[in-house]
Amino acid sequence: MMENKSNIRLTAAEMSSLWTQYINDSLAVCVNTYFLEKSEDPEVRPLIEWTVDTAKENISIMNDIFTKEKFPIPIGFTDQDVNSQAPRLFSDTFVLVYLRQMSSIAMESNAATLGLVTRPDVVAFHKRVLQVGVELQDKTRDLMLKQGTYVKPPTISTPDKVDFVEKQQFLSGFFGKKRTLTSIEITHLFLNIQTNAIGKALMGGFAQIAKSDEVKQFLLKGKKIAQDHIHLFSNFLIKEDLPVPMSWDTAVSDCTTTIFSDKLIMYHVAAMIAAGIGNYGVSLAASPRRDLGYRYASLIPEISLYAEDAANIMINHGWMEEPPQADDREALANK
Repeated sequence: MMENKSNIRLTAAEMSSLWTQYINDSLAVCVNTYFLEKSEDPEVRPLIEWTVDTAKENISIMNDIFTKEKFPIPIGFTDQDVNSQAPRLFSDTFVLVYLRQMSSIAMESNAATLGLVTRPDVVAFHKRVLQVGVELQDKTRDLMLKQGTYVKPPTISTPDKVDFVEKQQFLSGFFGKKRTLTSIEITHLFLNIQTNAIGKALMGGFAQIAKSDEVKQFLLKGKKIAQDHIHLFSNFLIKEDLPVPMSWDTAVSDCTTTIFSDKLIMYHVAAMIAAGIGNYGVSLAASPRRDLGYRYASLIPEISLYAEDAANIMINHGWMEEPPQADDREALANK
């Protein structure tokens, strides 16, 4: 008799991926329901609506898995965390950029998750999330190209021939003549400028609508960090006459009405900080020029401490849901 693989217990990787995805999708429903209410662009509206519907479908699938496993369903975010009747905070163009950024994060996280999960129903679910992430990436890219708002990475000359590195000078960067940036290094610089520009605009908007002064100050600090990092990365490109991605500061309105709860704002920003740390780690590994590698290495501790500030604020206010944890065997033995 064949074993029913859907009755196998969830692994730690499967629990964590479903738990995280559930909270992320509940946030996506809140944020994009508000965006949909405010959207005026007839080409952007269908993408926002599709995103909301997809997140709701994901939640329904995960609810079924959690119920079957007698796994406590996360609280995540609800209608109480969003005021859809508030005035517009971001332009439709920025919402499109935001959706594209969220689809990139979804693709990265679910591609990694698929290397860890084994139960057929969980594998199928994460394949679905990955596929819709790719679909949203395609939809946003196509519309941005059509509307003339898509910012492409810099172009460089095509190599004449295949070359191999012959001298350690390839790694140098602090003293003497520096080699020019590789296409890989340029790509990571461009990506990190772009993600910081999106984060800066998002935190600037959130700072305007946050209720708690502590949260406002945290967001303003993050906005400054993002601006500093944009400046540092941009200098590397400017020195080689390469273009720098645009900022999105003008995409934020003057709205100060409460739209999202401070709990939702803090979770959202914390998740983006985590993605940023991951980006810096990958960029460090892909950037052999010493001055560039050193810059990434010096920024990771700074952003990690900022992430710790976010966690402390969330814990102090009772906003951080606890992920599934291993049994404390010592505590059980002492009962």
